[in-house]
Amino acid sequence: MPLPKAELHLHIEGTLEPELAFALAARNGVPLPYAHTDELRKAYQFDDLQSFLNLYYELMAVLRTEQDFEDLANAYLARAAAQGVRHAEIFFDPQAHLARGVAMGTVVEGLWRALGRSTENHGVSTQLIMCFLRDESAESALETLEAAKPYLDRIIGIGLDSAEVGHPPVKFREVYEAAAALGLRRVAHAGEEGPPEYITEALDVLGVERIDHGLRCMEDEALVERLVRERVPLTLCPLSNVRLRAVDVLAEHPLPAMLDAGLLCTVNSDDPAYFGGYVADNFHAVRDALGLDQERMRELARNSFVASFLEHDEERRARYLAEVEAYDFPGRP
Repeated sequence: MPLPKAELHLHIEGTLEPELAFALAARNGVPLPYAHTDELRKAYQFDDLQSFLNLYYELMAVLRTEQDFEDLANAYLARAAAQGVRHAEIFFDPQAHLARGVAMGTVVEGLWRALGRSTENHGVSTQLIMCFLRDESAESALETLEAAKPYLDRIIGIGLDSAEVGHPPVKFREVYEAAAALGLRRVAHAGEEGPPEYITEALDVLGVERIDHGLRCMEDEALVERLVRERVPLTLCPLSNVRLRAVDVLAEHPLPAMLDAGLLCTVNSDDPAYFGGYVADNFHAVRDALGLDQERMRELARNSFVASFLEHDEERRARYLAEVEAYDFPGRP
């Protein structure tokens, strides 16, 4: 039985496994420039964030209908449950679908057909976070927020993702202010490829409650002290960091130093179909590469629930945390 955990940094489009991509392509009559799944899987080698994004957006073409999004979400939830996930806060990228003529309602309703029954069907509670593409315009983000308003009973927050360098958080001040006025939770990718200043800006200008990635905070001692003092969670994605060359090899990942500094770190899978592993795979990889002991692993699992947006259901959070504390590690977690 795997260590119970929450996943807080997961792009649902990034769970599109080659087999499902081909199945959806066949169902929807979408040609793929790959002969078979093995050829497509070989394309999952990236030099940087942008080389990944190019393939990520190309494969989204197979997602057309509510059924497609439901199948995508159910496939993720089944994998996540098998890896010990009890709660998942799931990102989606509506602009990438709107640009292809797929309506906001198709995306949200399709995802919700799976997420609305996720506890019953998979034993995983879920929440949905809508991300804006930072390499698109601020006006596009505002239009996307407007398009999402009929579905805000199903969307608990907003995020900011895609190509980071050259797209500072301040660009999205207005849409984050509008989202805050609507009562939405706020997170943002910062400090993955972008500088530590982007983390500070996300906190001060966007008012975010969690930093997605945040790896480069370690370059700024005062920022680390602030993140510790304010208990700002960081949603780290170790296998992603290696695949996208933010870290050369996993053994050099700063996670142990970040934990030693008192940072509220969590471990997540980001885009697991592309980066070589789901969340438990990330836990096992950092355990082995970084020599984390059982109590460090328990700390990471505990952090995942502490950092989650479960304020509306503290009883559920307490139950999940109790599972973590009671977990009896086998020979290997």
